[in-house]
Amino acid sequence: MAAMHTHDLGPWQHSHQFDTGNASAERSTRLVMWITAVAMVAEIAAGWWFNSMALLADGWHMSSHAVAIGLSAFAYAAARRYAKDSRFAFGTWKIEVLAGYSSALFLVGVAVLMVAGSLERLWSPQPIHYREAAAVAVLGLLVNLLSARLLAGHHAHHHGHDHHHDGHAHHGHDLNLRSAYLHVVADAATSVLAIAALLGGWFFGWRWLDPAMGLVGAALVAWWAKGLLAETGKVLLDREMDHPVTDEIRQGIEAGLADSETRVADLHVWRVGREAYACAVTVVTHSTVLTADEVRATFAMHEEIRHSTVEIQRCG
Repeated sequence: MAAMHTHDLGPWQHSHQFDTGNASAERSTRLVMWITAVAMVAEIAAGWWFNSMALLADGWHMSSHAVAIGLSAFAYAAARRYAKDSRFAFGTWKIEVLAGYSSALFLVGVAVLMVAGSLERLWSPQPIHYREAAAVAVLGLLVNLLSARLLAGHHAHHHGHDHHHDGHAHHGHDLNLRSAYLHVVADAATSVLAIAALLGGWFFGWRWLDPAMGLVGAALVAWWAKGLLAETGKVLLDREMDHPVTDEIRQGIEAGLADSETRVADLHVWRVGREAYACAVTVVTHSTVLTADEVRATFAMHEEIRHSTVEIQRCG
């Protein structure tokens, strides 16, 4: 049995710039980082001064967002800086994915701290200056809404390109941008919970509501972190073999080359960009004239396959 290998680099043959960070999204992310940092300092100081666990939890939660969103901005800059570095075989997109994964870990840590602090306040209630704390919480919510607005346009734009022309999901949205956006939305949710807890304590004397909302906020943050960890971890570990395009490539090759009794012996597909995949395929055939270009032609309609390696094993 004889074998031959060929490679097709597609549009990457002379460039590694195929999937670097969007400049506009990077600018918005950096601006949101500074806005969040200022609001974070104000909320932590107010929460400590007015003795509100919900406000403190929201402030510390916002501090993790300032770090995580800063990490997202750094990832965009790093991806752009090393875009032409040939040591990155498939470009620098995964720098952004790694930043998203790290941000999700920050969220997990914040959820744990929120639980610990809230339980402590349930066991040892402290007097709270509800009116002042509520005013600061409202200010924090407004900051979160402004930040979400700055990122929402880019977030929606990337989601608008998440579907391939054949109807299958690309799953190609910007995970780095999504992590920054998710941090802002999570912070807005905890601000709403903090406001509700402070109003309940102020008007009805429900002192237990403040730490209880801290627990609810922690559960919400942990849930969002879990989803982001799963999605970014999937990309970092190249777990893409359940993607519909994998079966479509396999079926396309075997159906398109049925006359030459060709079958797929081995196939690997993995993501190397927001909307870009690489594949390595080994086919076994009885044909003595089959070429790698003919094999590639069977899945040429999948524009997301930007790099392919084809091995042909010929039966005796």
